[in-house]
Amino acid sequence: MRLLHTSDWHLGRSFHRESLHDAQRAFLDHLVAVVEAQDVDAVLVAGDVYDRALPGLEAVALFDEALHRLADLAVPTVFISGNHDSARRLGVGAGLIERAGIHLRTDPEGCAAPVLLADRHGEVAVYGLPYLEPLLVRERFGLQRGGHAAVLGAAMDQVRADLAARPAGTRAVVLAHAFVTGGAVSDSERDIAVGGVASVPASVFDGVHYAALGHLHGAQTLAPHLRYSGSPLAYSFSEARQRKTMWLVDLAGDGSVAAERIDCPVPRPLACLRGPLEQLLTDPALAEHEQSWVQVTLTDPARPSEPMERLRRRFPHTLQLLFEPDQALEQGPASYASRVRGRGELEVAESFVRHVRPGVELAPRERDWLRDGFERVRTDQEQRAELPR
Repeated sequence: MRLLHTSDWHLGRSFHRESLHDAQRAFLDHLVAVVEAQDVDAVLVAGDVYDRALPGLEAVALFDEALHRLADLAVPTVFISGNHDSARRLGVGAGLIERAGIHLRTDPEGCAAPVLLADRHGEVAVYGLPYLEPLLVRERFGLQRGGHAAVLGAAMDQVRADLAARPAGTRAVVLAHAFVTGGAVSDSERDIAVGGVASVPASVFDGVHYAALGHLHGAQTLAPHLRYSGSPLAYSFSEARQRKTMWLVDLAGDGSVAAERIDCPVPRPLACLRGPLEQLLTDPALAEHEQSWVQVTLTDPARPSEPMERLRRRFPHTLQLLFEPDQALEQGPASYASRVRGRGELEVAESFVRHVRPGVELAPRERDWLRDGFERVRTDQEQRAELPR
């Protein structure tokens, strides 16, 4: 049986304020094309379909379109909810949608109720384990205490019990959204440690033939039967070196697994540049990054004048600016008053915004707001000064 394993679509997410709607649509076009070209028997989506519990209308419309296209292919598709999703909202209409071959697994009560598929070797039981927040689901699994490992372990005990009651030779596939020990993280994954220790051991998935994992954004193999597909798009600069793919998994009759990575479309390359401003502006070796989404870390000992504006003349898609001086000035000003002496009020305000919002430069409209605010205050002061005392 041939399975296509993907996860962490995060529909509705942007990249440093840049819309990814068209890029996410291009990915879904690509997914449908792969399903058709590779004769895929089932699609597995391991959570975080949306980026937030209350997704925007564009994201909902995109997901709705994806459901229709997958249903039209008549290829069974299994979704689970992730920690970014609202399980209740994602699962609305699951019973009706299932008639079209789209299986939404969002209720912890259904962990041991598999989607049954079949090929010439027999049945394949696909168990969808939605993201299990320990504080919310412990009682459902008869637990008084315990974190992610405990609740996921209890869910897997139910899976193994159901599998044991099925005919010999039944192959088992599990979808789960979790942080498995040994996985490599990135900056764009939301911490799931609220309900206890975040990580779960790989041994929790013992007894199944393939575990399609979601949550971590980098594609990785923890064991031949235990893999993260990663996100189809980069959602932070920490993912700049990641190759974005899906897993094309062939599940043999004896339960053995062979898998290959299918590349996803790249809307725009990512580049992380570091160095003094003048060097970045003149180095010919950096020409290849002029159309990339760029993160810049400036190492100048003092903050250069208008760095973002100057960078964007060469790298128009610079999205993040960081400052990490290689060496501090030998004699810095001793007080805040001396640091702002001689600087205009607008410049001081802009510096404050950068300080409280590190790495994010002011947008032109934000500068206009500040300038307008100062002008209004100045006008008000002038009017007050003209009033008789």
